[in-house]
Amino acid sequence: MSENNGLAWGNILIIVASGVLFGLGLSISEMVNPTRVLGFLNVLGPWDPTLAFVMAGALTVAVPGFQYAKLMHKPFLAVSFSVPTKKDLDAKLISGAVIFGVGWGLAGICPGPSLVALNTMQVNVVVFVAAMLAGIIAHDRIFSKD
Repeated sequence: MSENNGLAWGNILIIVASGVLFGLGLSISEMVNPTRVLGFLNVLGPWDPTLAFVMAGALTVAVPGFQYAKLMHKPFLAVSFSVPTKKDLDAKLISGAVIFGVGWGLAGICPGPSLVALNTMQVNVVVFVAAMLAGIIAHDRIFSKD
């Protein structure tokens, strides 16, 4: 059986195809453009509603998908659903959300779209991704469970 870390090659292809589709959607909607995102966040100046339309489009697809998933006994390509069980809000979750939101608001770049925008080689995007990777590495070193 050809498997890689417990994932069948068919699953890996679906994961890659989903990532490519997501990246194309981000590119087409211009959510990789920090100016577009900052225009949405600028409620006191010339407001750009594009991100609201992108969110509405995502909800139009996601909500029926989640409702359909509730009717399923198991996913098509897995043994069971992987659903988070933690429901409480703790300081780690809240502080992480605040840091994420402040970073997104200051830079106008979100982690997912920043990876798609790397192909532009804009200095601000490259610096953002480098800082994001440094933060991930620092977090892993500081909070490692080993």
